[in-house]
Amino acid sequence: MENGEPTRLGLLRRLAQWCKHHKLLTVLSALVLWIAVELALLPYREVVALHNKNPNETAFIKRDRERMENEGKRFVRRQRWVSLKSISPHLVHAVIVAEDGSFWFHSGFDWFEFQESLERNLREGRFARGASTITQQLVKNLYLSPSKNPMRKLKEWVLTWHMERVLSKSRILEVYLNVIEWGEGVYGAEAAAQYYFGTSASLLSREQSARLAAVIPNPRRYRANAETRYIVRRANLILKRMSARGW
Repeated sequence: MENGEPTRLGLLRRLAQWCKHHKLLTVLSALVLWIAVELALLPYREVVALHNKNPNETAFIKRDRERMENEGKRFVRRQRWVSLKSISPHLVHAVIVAEDGSFWFHSGFDWFEFQESLERNLREGRFARGASTITQQLVKNLYLSPSKNPMRKLKEWVLTWHMERVLSKSRILEVYLNVIEWGEGVYGAEAAAQYYFGTSASLLSREQSARLAAVIPNPRRYRANAETRYIVRRANLILKRMSARGW
């Protein structure tokens, strides 16, 4: 037996005894350590790389592909990357007023919307309203999952804070508009414009843009070119908000 082994065994015994007599502190220490490790392993470098590198496959696209494969179906991915200047200003404006009205002014978090959502959810006793900014949505789409567990949310907050400090607002918006889902297998503004309206993202009209923005919260349930009550009502609301801002 090596000389160091009895010493190590003694230390382990004393540690076990300490943990036995300090159970709550042990649990809290283990929790803090787990959280620290989870946060340390976040893809900080990948976020920085978004400066000049477009993501190949997001966490959500990977999830969709695996789901289709598990169901024995062929996964068809419609996506074509375009620059922000090649996307109609109407769509940019529609998405901002629909998803994150103060996008250009906040630092990743809209605390007013967060408070409003919290009060409504508590009042109604259910998750009736979200408050995620475009940056938060992008972080979740690129690297995380749709779940609402506390650890996933903490990761989202940390990566959102990081992303807002290493990327410009224009780049965040460009990536967002190129990766979000607009239907089964339809990702990004260019694919959505072609799929629903047979045109390019640069030529989208105000009404077409409002319709696309209207389906972002639930792109598998609603179709941007459908004449349903929800689409018509939601698109009209978005158009009114755009007009109020002079867009």
